[in-house]
Amino acid sequence: MICLGIESTAHTFGAGIVTNKGEVLSNQRSMYTTASGGIHPMKATKHHLLLCDKIINSALEEAKLKLSDLDLIAFSQGPGLGQTLRVGAVSARTLSKLLNVPLLGVNHCVAHIEIGKHKTKLKDPITLYVSGANTQIIAYAGNKYRVFGETLDIGVGKFLDTIGRFMGTGFPGGPAIENLAAKGKKYIELPYSIKGMDFSFAGIQTKVRQLIESEAYSNNDLAFSTQETVFAMLTEATERAIAHIGKNEVLLTGGVAANKRLTRMLETMCKSRKVKFEVCPRELSGDQGAMIAWQGIVEYSAGKRQKISDTEINGKWRTDQVEVNWIK
Repeated sequence: MICLGIESTAHTFGAGIVTNKGEVLSNQRSMYTTASGGIHPMKATKHHLLLCDKIINSALEEAKLKLSDLDLIAFSQGPGLGQTLRVGAVSARTLSKLLNVPLLGVNHCVAHIEIGKHKTKLKDPITLYVSGANTQIIAYAGNKYRVFGETLDIGVGKFLDTIGRFMGTGFPGGPAIENLAAKGKKYIELPYSIKGMDFSFAGIQTKVRQLIESEAYSNNDLAFSTQETVFAMLTEATERAIAHIGKNEVLLTGGVAANKRLTRMLETMCKSRKVKFEVCPRELSGDQGAMIAWQGIVEYSAGKRQKISDTEINGKWRTDQVEVNWIK
């Protein structure tokens, strides 16, 4: 079976083609970026509309396939921005009708977990999922992926993007913050907001903005301090989850999984607890179509079927609302 997956939850429009063996034949994407400010939903939507055909065709060319070779179409049904989700949904529905092949809408967050498990060979991990809109500690229990801890306000990716915007880095801000932090030397104490396995970033964001406006510290030191504080919170919450849930594997996935400092912190903690730690490969940890294609194959193989009327987008579709019938 060959599946085309379409991703369009936020800033990225992606198209990936994957086989039922898990082989990624292609994975093309384009990210909406800005020189200053954050993501603008309508501009991101325009970006997706202009590039959707090109990205899908590029994915087919990379895979050396024709549209007629596709057996299944999958797309991100949610969560995400309504405007951008619709671009992917309409593209997927159109191709499904044109080719007369099955169509499946899948949960974007669950797709991050499953592609990570597949590529790292982890069986039953605690997942730290860190992206722009989502920051959650997730583990499988009782036919669902349960959320054992999560942000109480904003996702860590959006938080870093916002700090980047305060510093004038443009969007996305996360990579720029990581680069600035590498040059930082002085740790500046910031609010440390963690409650059990839940965490909050809004207070830290406000404090960092005040410090930036005061011009009392360099952006390098503020970026360094921001990363050290926030990633320590995420590592502490993950360690508590290990103790509470009792699993012996940890998976890091999502766009912020590319951050080397976060990876090192988690790696050190897991090593001290003698827990296996893996990071989803960088090319598959951020938003892209291959993970959507793989999730489509996983769910279709487990018997999921949808009519067009079942594929309405759901911008608030939570990880723990998905019925997981593919894990035995």
